[in-house]
Amino acid sequence: MTDAAAAAKNPATDKSRTILVVGDSLSAEYGLKRGSGWVALLESKLKGVKLAATVVNASISGDTTSGGRSRLPALLEQHHPTHVIIELGANDALRGLPLKQSEENLNLMTQSAQKAGAKVLLIGMQVPPNYGQDYSARFAAMFADAAHANKASLVPFLLKGIADAPDSTQLFQRDRLHPKEEAHPMILANVWPELQKLLK
Repeated sequence: MTDAAAAAKNPATDKSRTILVVGDSLSAEYGLKRGSGWVALLESKLKGVKLAATVVNASISGDTTSGGRSRLPALLEQHHPTHVIIELGANDALRGLPLKQSEENLNLMTQSAQKAGAKVLLIGMQVPPNYGQDYSARFAAMFADAAHANKASLVPFLLKGIADAPDSTQLFQRDRLHPKEEAHPMILANVWPELQKLLK
């Protein structure tokens, strides 16, 4: 029986941590060779610190909070995660979807995961200044508000030190939306401190 199957069969066992990542292209290795994205690096990190855990990457390029919300129930039923990382929202902004709707989706996803017995880590994002100062501020606050309302953990900005770096263009692929392979260890470094707290 695989580790994932064992975890699904008995999610309460001591060494059966299952981390479910529900994200978009930033977590789905868009434009990267397989195994080089931050989620794959997380698996190596866990082994390095001798934390027994199965990582399930259920990220889909282009996904929105609505897509994640619709997919989550089946993922919870299939994998019985002990921890859920929600990395969604950037595509909502790109498509101009209402922030109220996006925040509601984040809230419902968080609550569903918590009801299933998982600890939740929300991953915040920011949008470029051309979206306008008011929208940018409300978008960034959306993640913090959802985390606070549901007593979930939060990484304020997934791309901290990357998108806001002085030479940020050097860290992105040609589309200027997706980080290059060399930026993904930095992404993991942003996620790991908060996730580590939840894993203890």
